[in-house]
Amino acid sequence: MLTSTSSARDGGVDTKISVVELKQLPPEARQTHVLIHSGGPFPYRKDGTVFGNRERLLPDRSRGFYREYTVPTPGSRDRGARRIVCGGKQRQAPESCFYSADHYASFNRIVQ
Repeated sequence: MLTSTSSARDGGVDTKISVVELKQLPPEARQTHVLIHSGGPFPYRKDGTVFGNRERLLPDRSRGFYREYTVPTPGSRDRGARRIVCGGKQRQAPESCFYSADHYASFNRIVQ
């Protein structure tokens, strides 16, 4: 699934974030990505809420920069562990998006 690794230096912290191509993501993640870029509608109430980056795995940005979106997990009774987190000033045209299959334990930057 991963295609390469990039290094982002922000706020004095050097973090490595793997890169994944959009076409390599699960179909539910690709659909969520489409919804993000079209402005919804989103299936979960928490979709589009501020992601605090408490794990500090993403580049350091001011509060409110990142928003989180649920990637549905087939067979799950709740929201599951998969998320897309996007950052930028415009919600429908984010600067970057990241995929987490493990509820924020790791991220992969999504590239076209």
